Amino acid sequence: MRIVVVNNFFPPRVGGSAHMAASLAEQYAASGHEVLAITAAYDGAPADEERDGYRVVRMPAMKMPQLGLSIDFDMTFAAVRPGNWRKLFKLLDEFRPDAIHLHGQFFDLSWMAGLYARRRKLPTLLTIHTLLISDNKLYSGVFRFLDAVLVRPLLGVMKPRYVILDKLGVDYCVERYKTSDANSDYFPIAVDTGNFDKPLTKDVRAELELGDAPLIVSLGHVIPLRNRLPLIEALPSILDKHPATKVIIVGHVYHDGFLKRAEELGVKDALILTGLVPKADVPSYFAAADIVTHDLNGGCGTASLEAMLSGTATIASVTEDNYPGIELRNGENILLVPPDDSAAVAETVLGLLDDPERRAAIAKRQSAMVRANFSLDVVADEHLRTFEKLVADAAPVRS
Repeated sequence: MRIVVVNNFFPPRVGGSAHMAASLAEQYAASGHEVLAITAAYDGAPADEERDGYRVVRMPAMKMPQLGLSIDFDMTFAAVRPGNWRKLFKLLDEFRPDAIHLHGQFFDLSWMAGLYARRRKLPTLLTIHTLLISDNKLYSGVFRFLDAVLVRPLLGVMKPRYVILDKLGVDYCVERYKTSDANSDYFPIAVDTGNFDKPLTKDVRAELELGDAPLIVSLGHVIPLRNRLPLIEALPSILDKHPATKVIIVGHVYHDGFLKRAEELGVKDALILTGLVPKADVPSYFAAADIVTHDLNGGCGTASLEAMLSGTATIASVTEDNYPGIELRNGENILLVPPDDSAAVAETVLGLLDDPERRAAIAKRQSAMVRANFSLDVVADEHLRTFEKLVADAAPVRS
């Protein structure tokens, strides 16, 4: 098959959807398929390159201005650049895809490629990544409005088959986009296990002069949907019993409410902010940690699953039925706390720090669970079987 993978976010940009799109593209190519990845221009990356067995084309894009708001995101838009629609359609016509895999329901490249696919009657998968939700009433209202008047109507025209990653996504898509079992598949997040089978690139504890102090790593961009506040508000209790504890925040800070709260609580000195780090260094940060916790506002994304895979005890905030078809058991193969519950975070962290043997045993079971259910080869095979069926079903229509 000739498969197009589309995502505004793509390496060298970091982030869960960027890494998942790239990993799946690489796996599709490794399985013998011809793959073209289309993304937005980013940070001087080549406009056209071959990597990992497939071609990547980066479309000219306009960067979203940062206004200093708590909701700012590092977004780029390709649809507004002159000539991009024509360039994209020509590129796709020359590639002659059999199927298109879109990532992100509110990215303009997804809309552009999705409308192309509809016009050409091409089978299309759309993976739902970030959900447009917020605890802030104003932002929540804006997000609902955008979903209702922009995203849902476009999806109604595109008519993709949806790939939904977890129960939160299922509930969201049923409510916002009226999806059903008839037009959806429930595949888990794909985790690139190969990246964690390589030698570590650095000694984080030595580099930061941490010695053997208790260490919590929280990896991923700080945004309102993952604001780190439950961890910060748990820190006074944690530091009271383990005063040497340090917390490393890895990723770009788009929402700094956690820093202000840390100042108020007098725990800011326990924080270390690294900013962005290369993908190759991520396993080193997990290896240095006693505990990893990132998704505490509801969710269990790529960073959390990678941390579990690495063999480090990882705390998340979903329900045990979060992944359809995958059995999660709190305290056995996963560590769960209610969303936005700092007291539960403190209790869980202290229990793990006080019982290293239990911590190691849970971490080992977490790693086995992720490897069995979320590994890239397993998830990619599920996608490819779906593509093959969609292409076979579409053949009479396209001919």
